[in-house]
Amino acid sequence: MKPAAADAGGRVEIIKLAFALADAVKAFVTHARRFCYEVTLSGHACTRCGGALSMIAESRCRCRDCGHEFDPTIEFQRCSSCGGKLRLRVSRYQCRSCKRDMPSHFVFDGPVFDREYFRERMAESRKRKAERREAIQKELLDSRSMPLDAPAAELESIPGLMAALNDLVGVADVAAWLPLCKGFDLNRYQKHLLAHLGRWAVDFDDIPALEENPRLDRVWRFVTIVFMAHGGLIEIEQDGADIMLRVKCETDQ
Repeated sequence: MKPAAADAGGRVEIIKLAFALADAVKAFVTHARRFCYEVTLSGHACTRCGGALSMIAESRCRCRDCGHEFDPTIEFQRCSSCGGKLRLRVSRYQCRSCKRDMPSHFVFDGPVFDREYFRERMAESRKRKAERREAIQKELLDSRSMPLDAPAAELESIPGLMAALNDLVGVADVAAWLPLCKGFDLNRYQKHLLAHLGRWAVDFDDIPALEENPRLDRVWRFVTIVFMAHGGLIEIEQDGADIMLRVKCETDQ
């Protein structure tokens, strides 16, 4: 058992070193980005007040004095071939004169995007989805069949059917359920479940109990998740005998 324990300890140590290395690389990249921005902006000033500039994002700077924000690539950089001004085309910079693509001097390692372009594309996408949804709804309405006038079922024509149905839907044993309903607080169980759920799926059996009686607590927890799922608060997924729960997010819509 000792070699196994030593091996486990070695794996733990390697994992710690890996995380430490990742943190060190992240810190180095942060310092390198800051230094690169400072050097690149050192020879430029605010186009409004002449104040010093600071980079706040890829190819996006802000004046330290007046707070003016602008794209330094468009303001300061020129085409290396013809000297023309650049413009942002979707996710790249292009010379207005010779139409050549130009790499930005004010981008460290991240992408740049034309916000207005993507805003328009998203609006068009939402409009197309709404139009498709309306078209599908109209097709479904047009494809509905006419109401069917069927004769009433004659249950008495089958011997013993009425008695079997009465036994099936009878409520003679409803008194046995009264102890389960007594003391059940839906809001209390709902708050308890939400406190243990998040965006990632959680096993139903991993949620701690609220009551001393485990069987009764399990019944109440199950009733609560049914109500919460019906109200759109959580999502339920079943994987074999396991019931997985997670909070429903706005992005899931």
